Amino acid sequence: MRKEHAPKVIRKKEDTDFEIAFYEGILKSAPCFIQALIVLGDLYTKAGLWQKGLEVDVKLSQLRPDDAFVFYNLACSYALLKNTRAALGALTRAIDFGYDDFEHLKDDEDLENLHKDEHFQAYIKKLEKNKKTSL
Repeated sequence: MRKEHAPKVIRKKEDTDFEIAFYEGILKSAPCFIQALIVLGDLYTKAGLWQKGLEVDVKLSQLRPDDAFVFYNLACSYALLKNTRAALGALTRAIDFGYDDFEHLKDDEDLENLHKDEHFQAYIKKLEKNKKTSL
């Protein structure tokens, strides 16, 4: 689940389709409008349009190359598409850039594919251990 956005709102499919079209229209004239990209990426993911969400997240990672939340969302997109290696890479970068909500990370349904991965599990244990020793 994307972390940097407004509280969860229940939307009808027609509302989501309208919002997607609205933000796509904005981005036709302003393709690097960060806030519109963030919202559109979230809408695509919630609508199950994971490949489109990934494309937006990749663009955001180029526009904001040191943003922890952008790389967290990129990891979610890769995980939803079952690209574990890329998801772990993006997640590592998110953490390198300051993402530290490990409880959310462990419960995030978008990362469900990663939760089963032994490399991910070992990485999280290592991060939690390092976090405890740095306190």
